[in-house]
Amino acid sequence: MADTLKEILLDSSRRPAVVSDFEGLVDAEVSDKGGVSGAVVKTGFAAVKKIKPGIIPAAVDTLLDDFAGALEPFYGDYKAKGGNDFGAYLASRSDEASDALLSVTDARAEKSSRDSIKKVYGKLRPNGKKNVEEALPRVGQLIDKHAASA
Repeated sequence: MADTLKEILLDSSRRPAVVSDFEGLVDAEVSDKGGVSGAVVKTGFAAVKKIKPGIIPAAVDTLLDDFAGALEPFYGDYKAKGGNDFGAYLASRSDEASDALLSVTDARAEKSSRDSIKKVYGKLRPNGKKNVEEALPRVGQLIDKHAASA
């Protein structure tokens, strides 16, 4: 049985399914957004997908190693405490977990050579923490799903 997120999420035999599941998670999170800020997220998301079709699975695949590294300390603590619902665990530490994940995307956006990507990210980032915090239960559930099959 795999003990680390890297073993669970980055194994070459599981990685395509992990990337596909995270792409579905991103789509579901965006779809669930409501109100004015939700409209901004949906518009930005659609713009990014239009700029470069296939960008979401490519981005997930590119960022997966860094995301696994960012969440590894949380997963280690969760396992050490004998947890059975990583989504609930992440939600209970939403401030720290969201900061860890956003540090990955902030660094990537800063390094991007595409002004259009930087512009869209810049518009989405002010609500980024709230959006990531809202997604943490699904992120944890997805990780639990893949951990069970590891």
